[in-house]
Amino acid sequence: MANTRDLLFELGTEELPPKSLLTLSRALESGVRAGLAKAALPHGEIVSYATPRRLALWIKELAVQQPDQSVEKRGPALNAAYGADGQPTKATEGFARSCGTTVDQLITLKTDKGEWLGYHQHIKGQAAQQLVPDILRQALAGLPIAKRMRWGAGTAEFVRPVQWVVLLFGGEVVPCDILDIPAGKLTYGHRFHYPAAIALNSAAEYADQLRAAKVTANFAERREQIRLRANEAAAGVHGIAHIEEDLLDEVAALVEWPAPVLGGFDARYLALPQEVPITTMQANQKYFPVKDTAGKLLPHFITFANLESKNPDSVRKGNERVVRPRLADGEFFWNQDRKKTLESRVPALGNIVFQNKLGTLLEKTQRVQKLAQDLAEQLSADGTLAQRAAYLAKADLLTEMVGEFPELQGTMGRYYALAEGEPAEVAQAIEEQYMPKGAGGELPASQVGQVLSLAEKVDTLTGIFSAGLIPTGDKDPYALRRAALGVVRIAIEKGLEFDLPELLGHALAALHHPFDKDATQKAVLDFIHERLKSYSLDKGHTPDEFEAVLGVAPGSLHDFARRLAAVAEFRQLPEAEALAAANKRIRNILRKAEGETVGNVDAALLQESAEKALFEAAKQARTDTLYQLENRDYTGALKRLAQLRPEVDAFFDGVMVMAEDAAVRQNRLGLLALLEGLFLDIADISRLQAG
Repeated sequence: MANTRDLLFELGTEELPPKSLLTLSRALESGVRAGLAKAALPHGEIVSYATPRRLALWIKELAVQQPDQSVEKRGPALNAAYGADGQPTKATEGFARSCGTTVDQLITLKTDKGEWLGYHQHIKGQAAQQLVPDILRQALAGLPIAKRMRWGAGTAEFVRPVQWVVLLFGGEVVPCDILDIPAGKLTYGHRFHYPAAIALNSAAEYADQLRAAKVTANFAERREQIRLRANEAAAGVHGIAHIEEDLLDEVAALVEWPAPVLGGFDARYLALPQEVPITTMQANQKYFPVKDTAGKLLPHFITFANLESKNPDSVRKGNERVVRPRLADGEFFWNQDRKKTLESRVPALGNIVFQNKLGTLLEKTQRVQKLAQDLAEQLSADGTLAQRAAYLAKADLLTEMVGEFPELQGTMGRYYALAEGEPAEVAQAIEEQYMPKGAGGELPASQVGQVLSLAEKVDTLTGIFSAGLIPTGDKDPYALRRAALGVVRIAIEKGLEFDLPELLGHALAALHHPFDKDATQKAVLDFIHERLKSYSLDKGHTPDEFEAVLGVAPGSLHDFARRLAAVAEFRQLPEAEALAAANKRIRNILRKAEGETVGNVDAALLQESAEKALFEAAKQARTDTLYQLENRDYTGALKRLAQLRPEVDAFFDGVMVMAEDAAVRQNRLGLLALLEGLFLDIADISRLQAG
């Protein structure tokens, strides 16, 4: 591209917070991209770099200058621009001053709404070198940093002290200060392997020059190096590295030059539930566990040093020495916890407050028990097992293991329940109550687990809403959005038919503090429907399809999803657009005729052949779709109703609904109500948008 150069920006810092590194890098790129767009500076691809000691951007083919602009400004209306004496008004003089000109230089702008004073201004584009420093400063100021710090005697603030700044445009340094540091062309390689300054040649050579200095600058590249080398190390002991993506991101944010270290631990710790050593290795040590091909844990781990040690055996032994007491703690907790049963711990839940208005965890347990029983009845599940699982569900929160590793809640409950001889379904449900743990997380596989998970989430949603703690903005301390999405996903993806409003009503009836039950039920239902809408849009449905089904408010979420699929298929039919328009027309006619009596259709009052034909066709369609609706074949029912289009078109072409004769008029309104009702048994297709 002509008149462009590549720009390189690098901010060198003390070690950045590893869990924030990716977020900071993405936000920096987003901020700079927005700044360039606002400044109207064309550019090519932007490549981001992020390591523990640097954030960098390579902006390819950045224009050296803004394009010139011609700006037309509109001032006062011409008929109000001058006084009776012909002199410009103060508004006119002020407009001229704001344009940097005089009144006699103003022009007349003619529009279809009148004539106005105006001014054409030619603005020469500024050089990129003048604009880029402020764009970078604003992007850095907008980074999501919870707490900024100062260093030295300066006033600049950032998440960590800044040590150097690189700003190259082409091969030239852009003279400026960023966070009180003068920009230059010197960067630094690995802190230990290559601590000397490196003079950068160009943006295109940046990554290669750093790689020669033992720094892999590209985060994604470094991340994949870690994955590859972890599996290479695991293969040395005939295993596979157990790699969770969040930990992979964190390790990649901790090292600039990843060097794998394979370590081992005493095989006796394999007798523990494998989640225990896995969690302690991942959470405490940032190690990757090693499993065999069957998924069974092996007595090995892989860690990554940030340098290539001259004595790797010493590094290995040091890591083994550190992990040993962690594993011993896990073994101790496992043995101690099993001295008391889960059942014996339940009463102590009465000492833990869940929420001030909602009482203790014991009271929550009792509510969930009752809700699980109600839901089990709706789903024809085993109510006895569901109640037992609900009773024991929170007991593992009082164990030492979960106290040390909160992420093992539910998982340890399953192990302890099995060790105590509880039914396998109860044990599995205790673990599954927390599923799904994320937006796309695994769902409960067992029926009892599905019942318990739903009951737990619905109790939390209704309880917290009743206490007035509705999520706002980013604040959602009780994870209610996740709970609502979990309810949606379990109901739809597991094909569970239950009446959601009825279940919410049962949950709210169990709460005894003062609150408006009806308003709360509506608020919770609306909140779940918001998650349902997001879920549906993610699945490819359109907002108007969703609104069409919401218009008939089916109580079952699974039924809602089936109707939505039917509406999406219906709108692909050639008759769909005309029928949607007809339903809009019907809705408007019936709304305007609210004072009229609309009853059943009297065939004797039908006069026109078109209305007689529509009545017979509608009656037949109602008969034909009855079986389909009973079996929830909404797609088939809508396809059958689509066959009504010729009769509907003929009716509106040849029949005047609002006839002068009141009886005829009311009969025709009744016919329209009959027709509308056929569609409303499935969805309000009048809400579908044309095109």
